Amino acid sequence: MDRVLAVIAVPAGLLIGLSLGALGGGGSILTVPALVYLLHQQPHAATTGSLLIVGITALAGTAAHWRAGRVRVAQGVTFGILGVVGSYAGTRLSASVRPDLLLALFAVLMLAAAAAMLRRRRHDARRPAPAVVPVRLAPAGGADPLASPEAVRTRAMTLDRLVPAAPEQRPGAGGGRPLATPAAWRALKVAAAATGVGLLTGFFGVGGGFVIVPALVLALGFEMPAAVGTSLLVISVNSAAALAARLGAGVHLGWPLIGVFTLAALAGALAGNRVASRVSAARLTAAFTLLLIAVAAYTLARSLPALL
Repeated sequence: MDRVLAVIAVPAGLLIGLSLGALGGGGSILTVPALVYLLHQQPHAATTGSLLIVGITALAGTAAHWRAGRVRVAQGVTFGILGVVGSYAGTRLSASVRPDLLLALFAVLMLAAAAAMLRRRRHDARRPAPAVVPVRLAPAGGADPLASPEAVRTRAMTLDRLVPAAPEQRPGAGGGRPLATPAAWRALKVAAAATGVGLLTGFFGVGGGFVIVPALVLALGFEMPAAVGTSLLVISVNSAAALAARLGAGVHLGWPLIGVFTLAALAGALAGNRVASRVSAARLTAAFTLLLIAVAAYTLARSLPALL
């Protein structure tokens, strides 16, 4: 192993692990550009090495979230298994794509991720604070025994639990029999999202956390902490499946260099947890988004001339 490359791998891995630990996802998308432009890996070898680095880092993160009770193992494993087909298809498709085209497409993916992060940041900034309106139902002819300020607050906070949500309706023609039950639509959403995430993982060698977390929240109704923790389990499953397919196809890796990079990423992830407790999430997200745009622009500048 070249010592110069090993020295470069340490700060690169630390930076990527730092972004993973501080933001809870997204940093893995920088692994491929780092392996290609800093460590001089070929694009196809870089996407394969990225699967190993991302998978191990995600597995370590899964363990930490599982100890905190934020991983739903059954749903995560199911989601990951559903994505295996897409992961295998993405791996096969990636092998037939020219290296420069693969990098150009990867740059487009980074720009899409940056746009999604900007859109979510604007949405969070515009979201009004939830207003709580206490409701008092005093009995006729006497004082309300539950009229204390604490009781009013308790009833206001639990009001949403007392009023059930209206069932989801998907009427057919003429408003008659529903075309599909909510459970069927949810299953279709999960299958489609899992296949799409697996396809991204196999093709680009990325974890796909920026797709998995919204899918778990919207399709399965996960709370955000559980979605983040479970997404790491899904990333581990998808990365393992895609890595097995690539290694079976004869892709070779520089194991010592990948090992140094992975250890540095793990150390960076641990440090990122401390950074997240001291720096606001909005600033971290803004800084990471700018970094994504800069790396995407550099990747396009390097890959597009070879395609023209």
